[in-house]
Amino acid sequence: MKLRRAAAPPAAEVLLPERFEVWLGWLATQRRASPLTLKAYRSGLQAMLRLAEGRALETLQSADIRRFVARLHGEGLHGRTIARHLSAWRGLYRWLVREHGVPANPALGVRPPKSPAVLPRVLTPEQANALLDPEPENLLEMRDIAMFELFYSSGLRVAELAGLDVNGGLDLAEGLVTVTGKRARHRTVPVGGKAIAALQHWLERRASIARAGEAALFVTRTGVRLSSSGIASRLGARARALGLGVHVHPHMLRHSFASHLLQSSGDLRAVQELLGHASIRSTQIYTHLDFQHLASVYDAAHPRARK
Repeated sequence: MKLRRAAAPPAAEVLLPERFEVWLGWLATQRRASPLTLKAYRSGLQAMLRLAEGRALETLQSADIRRFVARLHGEGLHGRTIARHLSAWRGLYRWLVREHGVPANPALGVRPPKSPAVLPRVLTPEQANALLDPEPENLLEMRDIAMFELFYSSGLRVAELAGLDVNGGLDLAEGLVTVTGKRARHRTVPVGGKAIAALQHWLERRASIARAGEAALFVTRTGVRLSSSGIASRLGARARALGLGVHVHPHMLRHSFASHLLQSSGDLRAVQELLGHASIRSTQIYTHLDFQHLASVYDAAHPRARK
């Protein structure tokens, strides 16, 4: 009989020392790290404390960090998650070396295990149309269509969409939206005609449910700002109600925006700017999606490729 490995204790059970909390606070205020980044780094720090088993951080060596990585991999952690943990460890030690006199950064040069590349799932243009084309039947659906049209039209992150204000960022006359992305970087991207029309319809009715003084562009039925999780829930529910047959989440609309734009234009640099990627390496994954599309066309059309 095959014995099952005992599960590692949940990272949430490990409390962080005060200086760890100070570093996370510094990331939030000085580096403007996103809440998702801070959550991932907190998990990484909790994992390191568990693996260190009470040893002082100043005594850890590169061999210890490599052993931690091997243990996490043996526990079944994905390579990308281990890479995020290593990023947190390197960042913490960099700060400790600079601010607290720790002699060295043992996480430098330690690499995570390689994981198979997982391409992001995207909607086909036909599926995107099926999601967005049906007319709204009530006020909340009118709001939802305005959100999802803007999402797909401009390739926003869900936090960027949720953070938009009614009197800031959106310029329908010029067909532009300005958002604040990761590391507090601002970018301005175009808004398509269908999204502009949907947003105009929503803005004509928004005041009927928004609370007095509420700044949010998109509000709940009770008149307060709609959260990122609320947007995700509404998007998934609409996809199910329309029978799309796939689980649609907010980042899928962003992936679809990038993939469809790259297929049509072939301009990787422009897609990088529109997505707000600091490095083009983050954008290059969409070239693989584009190649998959080209390969499927080749397989279907080339006389020597047909079976």
